[in-house]
Amino acid sequence: MPDHLIDSELIDRLKHDDDIALSIIYKKYWQMLYVSAHNILKDQQACEDIIQELFIKLWNNRHAIEINVSLKAYLYASIRYEVYRQIKSGAVRADIYDNLLERLQTPETYHNIEYKELIGQINSVVNQLPEKCREVYKLSREEQLSHKQIAERLNISPKTVENQITKALRHLRTSLTTTVIAAIVYFLLR
Repeated sequence: MPDHLIDSELIDRLKHDDDIALSIIYKKYWQMLYVSAHNILKDQQACEDIIQELFIKLWNNRHAIEINVSLKAYLYASIRYEVYRQIKSGAVRADIYDNLLERLQTPETYHNIEYKELIGQINSVVNQLPEKCREVYKLSREEQLSHKQIAERLNISPKTVENQITKALRHLRTSLTTTVIAAIVYFLLR
């Protein structure tokens, strides 16, 4: 029997208060959802919390739930939305956000048009940073220099480097539009 038929039966059972159906769905999709969220957030506890909340919502809304796509697609979209919400709200650590930007800059993504547009928007925000902050950020991200190496090159303290990078990331997080953040999450989760 095809997976989508089994899933539709599980959803039907779920709507009829069958908690075993929820357990089956959980066991079937938990690992894939966790890996998907963890690939972005790199935070075990945050990912586990997101997935737990997803299944609580699934159970609490079981009578009203309408899934017009496959259950798998529905669950993945739900995870994407929640990861995006966590990033947008600032609930994730700054280094996770930073990691998203770094992961966008991989060789296999260079020829993708959406990628080029996304990087163009990120670069536009980076270019608006104050000169010293922009210089520190670019040395860190484009030349992959450590805080110590940047401090030595610019004749400033490593703490100043750390502060400038934090400032740049905060500016990026607040300046990038909701659409851009959603595109980053979507691009990295597909």
